[in-house]
Amino acid sequence: MRISVLGATIGALAVTAVGVPVAHADGAPPVILDVTVNGGKDVVIGTSTELITATVTASDAAAITNGSVTLFHGGTDLNDDDFDAVLDPTKNQASCSRVSGHTWKCSLLINGNPTLIKNSDAGTWHVYAQAYAGTSSYTTLTPDPALRVLRASKLTVNASPEPVKRGRTITVAGKLSRAWWDDELAYHGYAGQLVKLQFRKAGTSTYNTVKSVHTDASGTLRTTVAASTDGYWRYSFAGTSTTAPLTTAGDYVDVR
Repeated sequence: MRISVLGATIGALAVTAVGVPVAHADGAPPVILDVTVNGGKDVVIGTSTELITATVTASDAAAITNGSVTLFHGGTDLNDDDFDAVLDPTKNQASCSRVSGHTWKCSLLINGNPTLIKNSDAGTWHVYAQAYAGTSSYTTLTPDPALRVLRASKLTVNASPEPVKRGRTITVAGKLSRAWWDDELAYHGYAGQLVKLQFRKAGTSTYNTVKSVHTDASGTLRTTVAASTDGYWRYSFAGTSTTAPLTTAGDYVDVR
């Protein structure tokens, strides 16, 4: 049996700014208290557009009417135009509601479109946030270190033959690939990567690592083990600084 898993779950980063939630005089900018991009995990983008959730929590004597979060790569300040890639909100208006007192939270979506980025953009990104009270009052926050935007991974596993006689050889094959943002939106094999082969005995709930296997030039995995008992075989990739981690489901082999 062949099992394929796509690692394209989006995650994000939670960043808290240093500030005191107090009211401000008219004309003073609001204070950004917190910026959260998809719950604190890495942003993972494959070959199709991902909508990245974000929130801005801010305080001001007046109502916070809008908030914005932009992700950018390269440079340190979006205002200096020294960036080389940027992901903007999907629309200009966020949904804002009062949390308590003078504190408001604004929710929005960021357009994670892979056609706007390159392979070399994978890794650490920065966050640029804004909160508006009235028509022009705002403040910005660029936390550092910031979040990571990673290339999605795919990983497959196929253990055979099945069924198999006890003591015979089981071949466990698979392939590791990752999203290719340059020129074409496809998945290319990820060469030279360490992937763990893991086994779970039938009737148990825990996987144990049996050996480590490196992908070849095309991202292919292939190794052999002796058949000893019924159970599930899977591959597990820990990820890199540019590519998301992924573990396959288990492929069951009946040993007779």
